[in-house]
Amino acid sequence: MTGDSDRKWMTMALKLAARGCGRTRPNPPVGAVVVKNGKLAGSGWHRKAGSDHAEVVALKQAGDQARGATLYITLEPCCTYGRTPPCTDAIMRAGLRRVVVAVKDPNPRHMGRGLALLKRAGIHVQCNSQDGMAERLLAPFAKMMRSGQPFVTLKLGMTADGKIADRHGTSRWITSAGSRKMVRAMRCKVDAVMVGAGTIIADDPSLLPSGGTGNSMRIAVDSKGRIMPDAQIFCDGNACRTIVATTRMCPAAKRKAFEASGATVLLLPVAGNRVSLRALMKKLGQMGLLHVLCEGGSELAESLTSENLVDEYLFFLAPMILGAGKPAFYGGNGRRLESCPRLHFSGCHAVGPDTLVCAVRDKKMESVLCSQD
Repeated sequence: MTGDSDRKWMTMALKLAARGCGRTRPNPPVGAVVVKNGKLAGSGWHRKAGSDHAEVVALKQAGDQARGATLYITLEPCCTYGRTPPCTDAIMRAGLRRVVVAVKDPNPRHMGRGLALLKRAGIHVQCNSQDGMAERLLAPFAKMMRSGQPFVTLKLGMTADGKIADRHGTSRWITSAGSRKMVRAMRCKVDAVMVGAGTIIADDPSLLPSGGTGNSMRIAVDSKGRIMPDAQIFCDGNACRTIVATTRMCPAAKRKAFEASGATVLLLPVAGNRVSLRALMKKLGQMGLLHVLCEGGSELAESLTSENLVDEYLFFLAPMILGAGKPAFYGGNGRRLESCPRLHFSGCHAVGPDTLVCAVRDKKMESVLCSQD
């Protein structure tokens, strides 16, 4: 196989893997392709935890064609028993000649072990990260393995002068229909959508992808129980997908009402008279949520940024100027110029009349949600 051929098939595997984003927790999204004599013999992607892994799906599809073929897979094959048997066993039984892996497993318990097993079995193993595409796809899983916390994307729809609502609190609609459609599509690719109590009170959003598809959760951060039990997130038939992050400042009767709807209530420590966001992230990691998309409001955006908890920022900028209005980041005493967080712009895209600016905290990283097809 030539380098161009390897890139072609690995790109296909990565596109297959991206279909699993937001659906596989606590497992990572993975895609695989089996190629025999330059032709596709089998393909697959991991659909949900407990189901066949991507390489097993591809090998089953390939059948006898797998013998002597090449397997392209976006993540190092697992080599231990979990909900399913080790994929390395299936690969060795299939009689593959060559395995091309995009990245090693970021789990330190497994990193490199699967590749070593395949090499000892006489299979030729290569790594091809496809220009960082695989690393971006697996960034949420890698962060979970490293820190036990989910990857956090903060999305803000704002005017060109950084306002998310006018001085009367009206925010519908600052951004265009195209931007809002893109955000609804992004909800399918994450494990949870998070907002503050103020957003629920002001807008009563669903926070689900269009038509309620996917299996993303929705998180309302409400330290004092300001949200009413008749909010849409409790009454739309999907309350089982709702998490309320609160504290003992929330009346017990309110907590019971939230739970009665079918929602999950997380009783968390207080930090600065609010929900401890660090405690929340730790709990969400324990629940297996890999990627959280925060959609506001301004106080939650400020708190997450101040706590250094945001990995990726998505700024949807509308071509309008409000002047007086609600800023995108609100609360606290501000920062001195020399000590403010520094971001690295990683992408800029036109979305109808709006502009999407992607930024990351770590200059070595590129945007995750912005880079997915």
